[in-house]
Amino acid sequence: MSANQKSYKRITTNSLVEMKQQGEKISMLTAYDYSMAKAVDAANVDVVLVGDSASNVMSGHETTVPITLDQMIYHAAAVVRAVHRALVVVDLPFGTYQSDPKEALRSSIRIMKESGAHAVKLEGGSEVKDSIRRILHAGIPVMGHLGLTPQSIYKFGTYTVRAKEEKEAQKLIEDAKLLEELGCFAVVLEKIPAELAQKVASQLTIPVIGIGAGSNVDGQVLVLHDMIGLTTEFNPRFLRRYMNLYDEMTSAIKNYVGDVKSGQFPNQNEQY
Repeated sequence: MSANQKSYKRITTNSLVEMKQQGEKISMLTAYDYSMAKAVDAANVDVVLVGDSASNVMSGHETTVPITLDQMIYHAAAVVRAVHRALVVVDLPFGTYQSDPKEALRSSIRIMKESGAHAVKLEGGSEVKDSIRRILHAGIPVMGHLGLTPQSIYKFGTYTVRAKEEKEAQKLIEDAKLLEELGCFAVVLEKIPAELAQKVASQLTIPVIGIGAGSNVDGQVLVLHDMIGLTTEFNPRFLRRYMNLYDEMTSAIKNYVGDVKSGQFPNQNEQY
């Protein structure tokens, strides 16, 4: 930690705004269970996102669309029990906020009460402003999400970079400003041109967290399972794998199987 960085015993939405003001980058990772979340929090990650990406990495679905509110609450509650420093943000799953602000509020209240999380995250801009307003009026912090919005994959039909054209880029800028005006405490920008992301980050007072949005934003987020190499089939340009856990795990498991088959496990020191 550099000399000018403040030490936080507990990260809050206020902490993130302070970090942006001080020029300190914000680290954010996903987690979906107690054991993984405990390790992530111990490493001093600032924000733990209980992402709807659990639909992919935990349940094996092709998209984030199938995961339910009950499943998100289950994952979030496990994460909250493990985390002592980080801010825990939970994705509102597809179908729980898009069409009805009252449903959005009910969904958010369930997440906060049943999991103990600190905030919710949802995708979209002006299309979901009434839902955001209703949630915020109840005192629940909201993180926005613009650019590539995985819950809308069937609408776009591709996971390609978003907002490359002027019209879509301008709408993204307007939506980002709207999210700030509504009262969101931060916004995630996913898979958009780095120059556009930098422009948005410079115009907002709230933190901008990027994933595939370049380095000139206020922080970064990755899916934990991708970052540690537990998943192997997902290889976008923005992903940096810090280890290859899948290979290490399969190697260890093969060693275990071999020791069991040969009778080398357990040995004399491993029994009573």
